[in-house]
Amino acid sequence: MADLISRARIAIIGQKSAELATALALEPVDFEEADGAIFIVSANEGIVSADLETWRTARELYVPSIVVVSDLISSEIDFEDMSAIASKMLDPIVTPYLVLHGDDGAPVALISLGTLEITDYSDGTVTKRPADPEHEELVADFKSEYMDAIEEAGEESFQAGLLFPALPWIEKTGMGISEIKEYLNLIPTIG
Repeated sequence: MADLISRARIAIIGQKSAELATALALEPVDFEEADGAIFIVSANEGIVSADLETWRTARELYVPSIVVVSDLISSEIDFEDMSAIASKMLDPIVTPYLVLHGDDGAPVALISLGTLEITDYSDGTVTKRPADPEHEELVADFKSEYMDAIEEAGEESFQAGLLFPALPWIEKTGMGISEIKEYLNLIPTIG
């Protein structure tokens, strides 16, 4: 798991913000004091109007922002569908990781579209391995779309508040925490 080494001040907006702050071992700050922001979007509840207003303010101020999709276990909506909804309601977002599901339909792993590495959460421990050829084939179009978005926006576009990654978070397994921390570590400090 990536250690949070950034000294950036992070605001967490949305339901379960206290739970995510605990999972990240992070002391969140008020949005007005933040170097970066995490917007939690529930797959059950969607995006609340107050959070939309804060999102608009973050865009005006070019605050680096991450969209975290929660409640994936208890919802009929999966990560990819909720990311598409967030892209329509907020701004276009990118999905650097996709969720892989087990035989029972439960989310069990993440596949990085940048590296095609799989992070497996299925047995209670976190393990990493290269993607199987069938996984590579399954995500080829998503990878191409993601890489095109990164190339078009530029390498530093997240830090500049111009590119918005969507990441899944599953409380029970800790899925997504390491990936969220990786992005938080990219946020420059302002003050």
